[in-house]
Amino acid sequence: MSVSTENFQAPRVTRQRRVPAEVSIFLVLIGIAVLFEVVGWIVVGQSFLFNLHRLQIMVLQVAVIGIIAVGVTLVIITGGIDLSSGSVVAMSAMIAATFAQTAQWPTLFYPSLTDLPFFVPLAIGLLIGALAGLVNGIFISLTRIPPFIATLGMMVAARGISNWFTAGSPVSGFTTGFAWLGNGLGRWAPVVIFLLVALLFHLVMRYTRFGKFTYAIGANLPAARASGINIERHLIKVYVIAGLLAGLASMVAIARIQTAQAGMGMMYELDAITAAVIGGVSLSGGRGRVLGTVIGALILGVMMSGFTFLRVDAYYQDIIKGGIIIIAVIVDQYRQSRKTRKKARALTQG
Repeated sequence: MSVSTENFQAPRVTRQRRVPAEVSIFLVLIGIAVLFEVVGWIVVGQSFLFNLHRLQIMVLQVAVIGIIAVGVTLVIITGGIDLSSGSVVAMSAMIAATFAQTAQWPTLFYPSLTDLPFFVPLAIGLLIGALAGLVNGIFISLTRIPPFIATLGMMVAARGISNWFTAGSPVSGFTTGFAWLGNGLGRWAPVVIFLLVALLFHLVMRYTRFGKFTYAIGANLPAARASGINIERHLIKVYVIAGLLAGLASMVAIARIQTAQAGMGMMYELDAITAAVIGGVSLSGGRGRVLGTVIGALILGVMMSGFTFLRVDAYYQDIIKGGIIIIAVIVDQYRQSRKTRKKARALTQG
C-alpha cells in the first residue's frame, strides 16, 4: 500500500526579520530632536531644528568627536578602551600647529619653517597620533598591561607633552591652505572629512579581513587565537588607527578654530566613548557598527546643543552627560545578559 505525499507539506519555518539596531537608534535621534523642537517653542519661543546657524555649529562639533569615535569604536570592539584620545588631540595639535604658521604672524616658533604646504603639518599631526597609538598598542599587546592602564598613562603623558612643547603658549597664525581643513567647502569640510572616515571604516569593518579579525578578537579571544589570528599584531594596528584618527581630528579642530592650545581636547575621549556606546557598541567587545557610532555622535551633539539652546547650565549638562553614559552601559549590560540567557535556553532545549 502506497501512501500519497501530495497532501503532505513540509512545515514552514517563519523567520522574523530583526530590525537593525541602527534603525532603533536613529528613531531615538529623531525623537530627541523633535522633543527639543517642541520644548524650544514652549520655553524659548524659538525653533531648535530650523536654525541653520545652530545646526551648522552642532554638526561641526560632532564632526571632530565623531572622527575620534570611529577609532574608539574599533578599540572597544576588540574589548579594549582608549582614554588617551583627548590628550593625543592636544599633543598632535600643539606639535603640528608650529609647522602650520604663516611668515606674517608676529609670534613664530620656527621662523625658518613657515608657509609650508598644508600636507606637511597634516602629516606631522597624523604621525604624532599614530605614534601615540603605536605606544598604546605595544604596551597592551606585548606587555599585557590592561588597556585602561596603558591608555591612562598615555593620557597623562600626552597632556604633559602638549604643555611642555610650547611652554603652554597657544599657537596661531595658520596658512590659508591648512585652514581649509576646518573652513573649506563653505565651512563644511570637517563634516565631509568625518563622513568619509566613517564610510571608509564602515566598509573596512564589514567587508574586509581586518574587520572580521577585529570582531573575532572582541567576541572570543581564545577562539580567535586558536583560529590563527595574530592577536598582538592586530591590536597594535587597531590602536595605531585610533591614534591616527585622533591626530586627524586635532588637525580639523585647530584648522576650524584657527588656534592650538594645550588644554584642548579635554573630555573628548569620554565623548567619543559615549557616542560609541549610545550607538550600540558593546563595552564587552565583539559587537557594534561604525554607522551606529555616527548616529550616537549625532544624538550626543543634538542633546548638548539642545540643552545649550534651552539655556541649561553647563554644570548640569556634564551631570546629564554622566547619566547618559551610565544609562548606556546599563542598557548594554542588559542586552548582553539577555543574549546570554537566550543562548543558554537554546542549548537547554537542544
